[in-house]
Amino acid sequence: MKISDQVLEMNKSYTVLISLIVALGGFLLGFDSAVISGAIKGITVYFDMTDAMLGFSVGCVVFGAMAGNLVAGPLADRFGRKKVLLIVAALFTISATWSAFATSYNEFIIARIIGGIGIGGAILIAPIYIAEIAPAKLRGSLVSFNQLNIVVGISVAYFSNYFLVNMEGESWRWMLGVEAIPALIYFLALFTVPRSPRWLIQKLNKVELAQRILTKIGGEKYAEVTVAEIKRGVDKKESIGKFSDIFKKKYSIIMVIALGIAFFQQITGINAVFYYAPTIFEQAGGSTDSSFLQAIVVGLTNLVFTLVAIWLIDKLGRKPLLLIGSSCMTIALLMAAFAFHKATYDFSEATLMKVSNKEIQSELTQLSGESFDSQEALFRAVETKLDADLLLEFKRNEITNFIQINASLVLIAILLYVAAFAISLGPVMWTLISEIFPTKIKGIAISVVGFFNSLVSFSVTQVFPWELSNLGPTMTFGIYAVLSFLAILFVYRFVIETKGKSLEEVEELLVKK
Repeated sequence: MKISDQVLEMNKSYTVLISLIVALGGFLLGFDSAVISGAIKGITVYFDMTDAMLGFSVGCVVFGAMAGNLVAGPLADRFGRKKVLLIVAALFTISATWSAFATSYNEFIIARIIGGIGIGGAILIAPIYIAEIAPAKLRGSLVSFNQLNIVVGISVAYFSNYFLVNMEGESWRWMLGVEAIPALIYFLALFTVPRSPRWLIQKLNKVELAQRILTKIGGEKYAEVTVAEIKRGVDKKESIGKFSDIFKKKYSIIMVIALGIAFFQQITGINAVFYYAPTIFEQAGGSTDSSFLQAIVVGLTNLVFTLVAIWLIDKLGRKPLLLIGSSCMTIALLMAAFAFHKATYDFSEATLMKVSNKEIQSELTQLSGESFDSQEALFRAVETKLDADLLLEFKRNEITNFIQINASLVLIAILLYVAAFAISLGPVMWTLISEIFPTKIKGIAISVVGFFNSLVSFSVTQVFPWELSNLGPTMTFGIYAVLSFLAILFVYRFVIETKGKSLEEVEELLVKK
């Protein structure tokens, strides 16, 4: 009995190790998505970016991810999951290195898009590989390693930025370049994992090789049963859904739910908050160091409440988590909007001395002694003193010297918002869409929904810098609050509870006959 227990434990440890190695793709995905937040000020100055250029430099990663989503699946089916993951690791390494050494805006964009393609591949292929390699009783927890690693990657990026922000020279290069280290480790570690046994049988008919891999994972009996199951699936030759199938009337409710949740997950601003966290805190009057430290707290909050979501999702249910989370997000965004609405902008000798641009400082001396109770009033006054270029510089870098705001309220609002997202729209969306699609259309439908989700994310990150500079943080957070409230109404009206239901029961509820 002891020997068999040891074998079982050894097999479990081996499977966990394989899953952890592959899930490093999730870590790189999270790190790559969040690390840009610390580099924004540096790249804006170095590449002399406009708001539109800055938005694209941040959002182009999502643009690349959409391309990665489209090509990763077919490539993984043709050449295997492991080879595509090796390509993903190489893309992350190239992107990090090239971003750090870029000397022109176009170079920087190309390097970022390459990383985006890696993100698109990692988010799709890593969980597929883990699901195919893992025994059924371990599959749920092992696949969740990837989602957890994404959140860990985001948190580590914030820590890394905090410790590198004061590096001599151009610290943004170090922030972006350091990702090459874990990316290279990922690339080398992937050589130790086996190819997917399911892919080996389904695509290459290499039954003996697949059986050896499965034996190492779960023992001879497990290997025999699993090989027989895979071969039955191959022999069955089920018809595969076509792209046109997802537009059939009988799937209309499912597509409304999936596309709606995918839309609200991104349109409520989560990636804008992650990408621009230090910028938001600096707009609230914090120093660079304190804003980076607060961004770390944001990342840790996301991590802790993702663990809470994993614990609650099968206890409380999907719909209650979505309703609770969306409600708290709405409250948090209204709190942030209220804090910025109540802010004042005071021009005194002390605040004017903080202005680093001497030309702006000289021109604004005329406003000494004045105070403005809104950003709109401030901009109207400043517009009469500065030309277009200096006004843009003021909006981006100097406005924080004059703001008087309840910074603690802003921090609490952002942390509440991130925590609410982490227990609801973040993890629940992917769980829900994996449950509501019938097997026939699941693959193509999830790809379409994932692509749409990335497209909305790209749009949000593209316009966020423009919103902050032109609409101001009050209006920006107010817009996201309204959208979060609409998410509550959508979930209440359309989303069904799938907790405790078999996939067949869910299909019967949603598919029109």
